[in-house]
Amino acid sequence: METSPLAKTLWGLFGTVSMLFLLSPIILVVVFSFGENRLATLPMEGLTFKWYGKLMADPNFWSALENSLIVTLSVGAISTVVGTLAAMALARWRPGAANAAMMTLSLPVMMPPLVLALALATVLSSLGFRFGLHTVIPSHLVFTQPFVILIVYAQMVNFNFGMLDSARDLGASARQAFFTIVLPNIRSTLIGAALIAMSVSLDDFIITFFTIGNGMTLPTLVWGMLRTALDPSINALGTLILIATITSSAIALSITRYRG
Repeated sequence: METSPLAKTLWGLFGTVSMLFLLSPIILVVVFSFGENRLATLPMEGLTFKWYGKLMADPNFWSALENSLIVTLSVGAISTVVGTLAAMALARWRPGAANAAMMTLSLPVMMPPLVLALALATVLSSLGFRFGLHTVIPSHLVFTQPFVILIVYAQMVNFNFGMLDSARDLGASARQAFFTIVLPNIRSTLIGAALIAMSVSLDDFIITFFTIGNGMTLPTLVWGMLRTALDPSINALGTLILIATITSSAIALSITRYRG
């Protein structure tokens, strides 16, 4: 049955309103980061970059940025290496056993972040660790590792391991076989998986807040600024985090040829 023009109009209007409702908070954060107004209010008095200048002049921003880069790059590198090895192992398992293992490995992603953060903080504290970046990194690996394993496994499950076995039979070492046969076939997938893990790590607040102690990353800096200084430099910082997250995610999805 053909949809009437009125129904098409109503559905289009509903879709537009829904998109505006979902995106308007993000749009306003970006808009107010360029506003002259000291408070996030309309109408705007003019456009300016002074809030970005104020943010760049804040030493806490550079300290938080350094910590975020350390955590994000470490998580990206470690999760890619470990996730690739795990995915290669799972790809050789029987499908039923591999699916069960994948479901188990995905549990941290499905858990409420607050519960996971509390559990990680409790375990680390009971083991006698002092909180810092060295506790944030393994905590982030708990919930970023499943993304890498899932993405790489989807590529490796159709890989012809016979080529790898043939290379070993012809005298190639495990390292040579991996770098000459496996890596060229999954290089783009690894880059995409690493970028997704890094974007998830960069954007995390709850688990970082519970495990970082006295340090700061960019998301926890936003939290601190909200408690002490309500000015548009917070919006400027939020805009920078948003750009970094969207850019890395878009590149990752493009590289891995994600189709939804």
